Amino acid sequence: MMQKTTTATGDAAAEIYPLPPMPASDVTPSHPRYLSLMARERIVQGVEAGIASPHGLIAHGRGEAFDYLLNERTHDFASGAVDAGVALLLAARHPVISVNGNVCALAAEELCALAAATGAKLEVNIFHTSAARELAIRSYLERAGAQEVLMPSRTHALQHIDHNRRWIHPEGIHLADVVCVPLEDGDRCQALIRNGKKVVTIDLNPMSRTARAATVTIVDNLTRCLPLMVARAREWQGREESLSEITSGWDNEAALSAAEAALRRMS
Repeated sequence: MMQKTTTATGDAAAEIYPLPPMPASDVTPSHPRYLSLMARERIVQGVEAGIASPHGLIAHGRGEAFDYLLNERTHDFASGAVDAGVALLLAARHPVISVNGNVCALAAEELCALAAATGAKLEVNIFHTSAARELAIRSYLERAGAQEVLMPSRTHALQHIDHNRRWIHPEGIHLADVVCVPLEDGDRCQALIRNGKKVVTIDLNPMSRTARAATVTIVDNLTRCLPLMVARAREWQGREESLSEITSGWDNEAALSAAEAALRRMS
């Protein structure tokens, strides 16, 4: 039996268990829906491990429907957004990557790699209040290679939002000039913008509030585009000053229009 440990966050203490490794899947790579089914399994396993919320299963299914309409591939508008988003993170003074349960369950190692390649901090931020789940996400990120994971603080909050996602770390999102927020809630994305942050998001629905509010929206599957972001960030390390043309010339509205047109062609 696994030994449980007690970890304190602020004045609250939560009992958590070391997270088990993701179990092997019965889905074979030859299955035509292999990647999609594996993503579903990771979300389910994330719920069972205390990383993701059961509500995240619904959110994942909604995104999967949009990905199906995009023919489950990375389009040119997404590739351009990857470049713009990475350039923005590399040029930032204080970049932060915000991590919720679904993102952690789907791509913990890639998040850690992107943080390392861009110099960004990782910060846990979830919608449904749960100190135990926040700790579980931190534990899983650390096991995936994170050197540091910031936790939400009850001393600092975003303005213009009134639920659990307003709580932020004083040395993380509070100070950030650029925040990468994969699979974000629309109202929080809008709040980040109103608080003076630039936002890079990954959202399969180009018509969502998040997609429309963000500075750079990557309309692509998280598990496809994160490796592309990591590769580009590693390629561009040390070239931050030469990336201004990419960020200044980015037209998010045009990219969203191209994504919406692609969806309509498939529907």
